[in-house]
Amino acid sequence: MGSRPHSPRLIAAGLAALLLIACGNSDTPSDASSAKTALGQYEDIPARGDRLVDASIGDASNLIPMIAGDASSHAIAGQLYLSLLKYDKNLDLTGQLAESWDVSPDNRTIIFHLRKTLQWTDGKPLTSDDCLFTLNLIQADSTQSAYKADYILVKRAEAPDPHTFIVHYDEPFSPALSSWSSLAILPKHVFEGENIMDTPLSRSPKASIGPYTLAEWQSQQSILMRANESYFDGPVWISERLTRIIPDRATQFLELSAGRLDSVGLSPMQYARLFQTREALKNNFNRYKYLDFVYTYLGFNLSRKPFSDIRIRRAIAYAIDRQEILDGVQLGLGETIASPYKPGTFWVNENLKPRSYDPERARALLAEAGWRDSDGDGIVDKGGESLSFTVLTNNGNKQRADAATIMQQRLKTVGIDMKVRLVEWSAFIQNFINTRNFDAVILGWSLSPDPDQYTIWHSSQTGPRQFNFLSYNNEKVDAALDAARRTFDRNERKAHYDRMQEEIYSDVPMVFLFAPYSLPVMHKRFHGIKPAPAGIGYNSEKWYVPEALQQYKVTAVTP
Repeated sequence: MGSRPHSPRLIAAGLAALLLIACGNSDTPSDASSAKTALGQYEDIPARGDRLVDASIGDASNLIPMIAGDASSHAIAGQLYLSLLKYDKNLDLTGQLAESWDVSPDNRTIIFHLRKTLQWTDGKPLTSDDCLFTLNLIQADSTQSAYKADYILVKRAEAPDPHTFIVHYDEPFSPALSSWSSLAILPKHVFEGENIMDTPLSRSPKASIGPYTLAEWQSQQSILMRANESYFDGPVWISERLTRIIPDRATQFLELSAGRLDSVGLSPMQYARLFQTREALKNNFNRYKYLDFVYTYLGFNLSRKPFSDIRIRRAIAYAIDRQEILDGVQLGLGETIASPYKPGTFWVNENLKPRSYDPERARALLAEAGWRDSDGDGIVDKGGESLSFTVLTNNGNKQRADAATIMQQRLKTVGIDMKVRLVEWSAFIQNFINTRNFDAVILGWSLSPDPDQYTIWHSSQTGPRQFNFLSYNNEKVDAALDAARRTFDRNERKAHYDRMQEEIYSDVPMVFLFAPYSLPVMHKRFHGIKPAPAGIGYNSEKWYVPEALQQYKVTAVTP
């Protein structure tokens, strides 16, 4: 958990995926701490050992960060591969693989100065050649990456010595620095000559640089990582981390209650009610609550009828009661939204408000578009076809499934037949999102603190594996995104993003639903957790369990 995602990620497991916590496997429980722990007699100092076990609804799909587009994959890959920069606890950019950097006066050149002692886990040094190789790789025509748009703007790059990496742009690019917190550097000596789109390295990394290394991956069961003992940024105290793939939040809670999980993202019901009824949970776990850079939405495939008609999209938007959904599925633990930014941040267009629940207006829009209930079955039709579509969401996320059920009922009252289909996360991405084989989806986005959302909304980003899978196309939005990327003036950037939000609000390519609170719990034996604007996972490689509190003995494994 050395870093958190900074580019858009599809969220599989809702709140749990955002924590970037991976956890451990071990051999045998330790009896050393029970008596001392009960009396509170222990020294609160960092110690190596123990394991941390968490759960994810969705399995990882690919451990090559530039190819993976989902949060489950990045939660693991983010422990293996790191970027030149990262966001710190206060959401300010700071060095990661780079110890410092210089930006030219014309904002067209960045010089990164790498740390001097970086070393891959196979003993090879990490140098500027790896940075140059990674940049060339994501720029290659053969690489299908949702993140490519930021890096094709680099017109020339240099590696003049092993510790200096220089990138040149033809014109100023305001998200440039932020983009270098997203591109994980890959080892050239491992990936050179590999087909990045089809390589066993996507599941079996040979060398990594992060706080953990991959030890074992059992598909749809678990992913085990072990501490990188040569990690450049100080000792990694927790020896093992094990992410268990548990596709059902209720089952996760049962496993937590049984003591077989150390951390999980709670559902609103579990957080607000069930947790309070379990004395063991209250005694042994800490709860956290914070609004993250996340939102949930209903998105339309704009290349399919009837969603090519803006009146249908607007009718659906008026037929949905967002507050009802927030109260019903989140118990009010979140905020309704009208735009794709975290509520309360500088970039939100405050002139936009969530559309009111207005079924009469929805019916009028449907009638205007020629849809009427001609046969009296309660569903509007046109040209002999009923207005019916299927919404997909991921199996195991009860909040999304419940939101779909509430929408289904509301849409039926205005004459729209919405069917609901739940799909396992990996299949969802591979068989539906990547192939654009869907009518509508209920999903979530995890966003960067930087306001640039080019990869989600720009019409150039509709290709394979790219993030504009709704096929949204608006020239004014494209122009606003392009202009915002060329200015460093904060207020001018906001003006462009305000116009972008107005156009998206009018077009309704998606119905913005709510920004949920992240509701993680952590076992109290884990120390060093310091909540901050970035959440709790920003410093997870510094977490530790005092020796007297460790519950498992971890047997060292020699590679």
